[in-house]
Amino acid sequence: MANRAKSSEKECKAALNAVGDALYVIGGKWKLPIIVALLEGNKRFNELQRSVKGISARVLSNELKQLEMNGFVKRNVYTQAPVVVEYELTEYCDTLGEVLYALHTWGAMHRDKILGRGVEVSTEPSLPHAATAAETTTVHH
Repeated sequence: MANRAKSSEKECKAALNAVGDALYVIGGKWKLPIIVALLEGNKRFNELQRSVKGISARVLSNELKQLEMNGFVKRNVYTQAPVVVEYELTEYCDTLGEVLYALHTWGAMHRDKILGRGVEVSTEPSLPHAATAAETTTVHH
């Protein structure tokens, strides 16, 4: 962190606003597990509820509405008899790919750190396949 350039107050505020917006949209206990469950394919409400262990129907309904409002989930209603409602991820949700990968990578590293295991950590924000041995350091706890 010592080699980071100083940001202006305006740049810092803009960055914090952007992170705050992202956390508002995908943060919380249930949004990412719902998205991950839908990565397996389209699901009806009850299938989705079974896939996301511990979520109540009311909370799932509210989370799906928020995900739909923010453009991550599409609700498809098929008017056959009986009416079928299915949820699917939108193309816009694909923009979360690198974010999910970064959260996964950081979360695994953090878990290893907290559990006291050494772990290789890239000092670059690039994907691991692009990192060289010179860009990594070993964390020991």
